[in-house]
Amino acid sequence: MIPITISEEILNVCPYLHVLAVAARVVNTPSNPELWDEIRAEEEEIRATVALEEINKWQPIAATRVAYRCFGKDPNRYRPSAESLLRRVVKGLSLYRIDTVVDLVNLVSLRSGFSIGGFDAEKIVGALRLGVGRRGEPYCGIGRGELNIEGLPVYRDAVGGVGTPTSDEERTKISGTTRSLLLLINGYSGREGLFDAGDYAVRLLRRYAEAEEVEMSLITSGGQAEMRVLD
Repeated sequence: MIPITISEEILNVCPYLHVLAVAARVVNTPSNPELWDEIRAEEEEIRATVALEEINKWQPIAATRVAYRCFGKDPNRYRPSAESLLRRVVKGLSLYRIDTVVDLVNLVSLRSGFSIGGFDAEKIVGALRLGVGRRGEPYCGIGRGELNIEGLPVYRDAVGGVGTPTSDEERTKISGTTRSLLLLINGYSGREGLFDAGDYAVRLLRRYAEAEEVEMSLITSGGQAEMRVLD
């Protein structure tokens, strides 16, 4: 597992932040029909039960939006990724089809409300540290181009930023050749629901991405601790 820490500038504002890291060896594929059956079923359930105006009140999303405001970022302009996915589905659109691993990560985010960073771990250089984006800091968001991350929580490796709750960075993105996966499930609302999301992600990874060597760790103000993995 890659070492991951949280900076004081984050903890001073978000003392109850819990991050669940899931690492695994995977086999990615362009698409999986059975996974998309699950995705479509989840989309239908959400459209039947969730109103657009309720989305930003979901606890994991609301807490992430509060963190954005505390760092000076407008969460209506730079929405957390889970909120963006839910809004898309409630408006009647389906999730984007990317590849199997990305699609299943989006499904976990859709069901749980947590914004999840997904990375090719082999592209990460050194350890990761969660801090706050600086003015003019270079960052190329996946499918978004240059993204202004000033005031956004951002994971950085030895090279630069790799992930925010709004968008991950092109440099470390998951691709068809990804074999070493790292997921970061960001619990700005605390621990509640975090392990359910992690266990769900592991089940999907084993079912649809042949996941092996699965590891899980919890990162808090107290450091990084290895956790049990769903059998």
